[in-house]
Amino acid sequence: MLQWMKNSFDLAGHETTLKREMMAGMISFFTIVYIIAVNATILAEAGIPIEAGIIATILTCVVGCWLMGFWANAPIILVPGMGINAMFTYTLVHSMGLTWQEALGVVVVSGVIVTIISFTKLAQVLLEAIPSSLKHAITVGLGLFLTLIGLEKGGLIVKGENSLLSLGDVSSPYVIASILTVILAVTLFMRNVPANFLISIVAGTVIAAALGVVNFSDIGGGSALPLDSYLSLFGAVSFAKIGEFTFLVAVFSLTMVLLFENIGLINGHLGMINRPEKFKRSFQANGISILTSGFFGTSPTVSTVETAAGIAAGGRTGLTAITTGSLFLLSMFAIPFIKIIPGSAIAPILIIIGVLMLQSVKQIDFQDLSEGFPAFLVIVMIPFSYSIADGIAFGFIAYPLMKLVLGKAKEVSAPLYVIAALFFLTFLTNVH
Repeated sequence: MLQWMKNSFDLAGHETTLKREMMAGMISFFTIVYIIAVNATILAEAGIPIEAGIIATILTCVVGCWLMGFWANAPIILVPGMGINAMFTYTLVHSMGLTWQEALGVVVVSGVIVTIISFTKLAQVLLEAIPSSLKHAITVGLGLFLTLIGLEKGGLIVKGENSLLSLGDVSSPYVIASILTVILAVTLFMRNVPANFLISIVAGTVIAAALGVVNFSDIGGGSALPLDSYLSLFGAVSFAKIGEFTFLVAVFSLTMVLLFENIGLINGHLGMINRPEKFKRSFQANGISILTSGFFGTSPTVSTVETAAGIAAGGRTGLTAITTGSLFLLSMFAIPFIKIIPGSAIAPILIIIGVLMLQSVKQIDFQDLSEGFPAFLVIVMIPFSYSIADGIAFGFIAYPLMKLVLGKAKEVSAPLYVIAALFFLTFLTNVH
């Protein structure tokens, strides 16, 4: 068995060992395991029962990581994406008025499109067509959006009476728990403590319990594996509105975000291990994983940024991803404990991820306003419009316009003109 793994994943050719790969997979798991609670919480706001959302998240992570490991032999971790799950709940469901079942239908259709693209030359065309300034701007905008959601979940920001937003009640036990957990989470992260996010969530739950925010009696309620709840979610996709323009716009918007975010992430991860030849299969695994996400009952997967933790620990092959996926499967038995985790323990993680994603702003050339201004629009419009799709649209429309005005039309690729035109058409319809 051991020899089979060594040969199948070409450990010698990747200059790694079985022990190193499995250790990297464990580190990846403890870095990303917070996604179970965070993703299920965000899905719950779309109307998906949190117990079912937890199982859907776990199963999606398992299948996504195994797909990446066996098909692409890459150490990339596939889990429901932060920012993408926010788009699923707050844009597709809350803003566009789709039911969560219809939103899952959007995920499936987007997955089919991304998968088709991944098996053609279009993936490489898109990778080369989108300017780096917009790619980095999307990352920054998503980071600010996650930060805003984190501040809201932590009670630090609330709807204002005389303004759009205002400071929450910092004297309430819930907000105090959020603040204390933020301090702890940032400290652990800055000191590079292993599994710092997981420790922060556990400690944050204990802090909230000490302040009377958490009721530990809820642990005993329900079975360890609430399969009855999940069976009503599995395969509950709806294509009832597939011919309506709102559904089509949702598919277009989600597909654009998935394409550009995953192309950038996969390219970056493979660059870390100097294996660009794995891009095609990695992107294909990602596309298939997105498709299955909709049937499992969750928002789409992405090649998460936490993959870097496993790579930094020495992960070089798909065995890293398979180890992570296997550990996700074992986490199924911790569901009763995951259910009691309060928003005050999750909010700090969202805020820290927002900070990490914000660092991409350094890669944007603001000295050249034809690059900087469209990027700026993406960055500010994603959180301010409370819509990832709209924020991206503003930047993608502004980019070719700025280049045209300045006589730099040749710097814009033909595919980008087409994408900008499509985004502009969605605004004209005013379906939001």
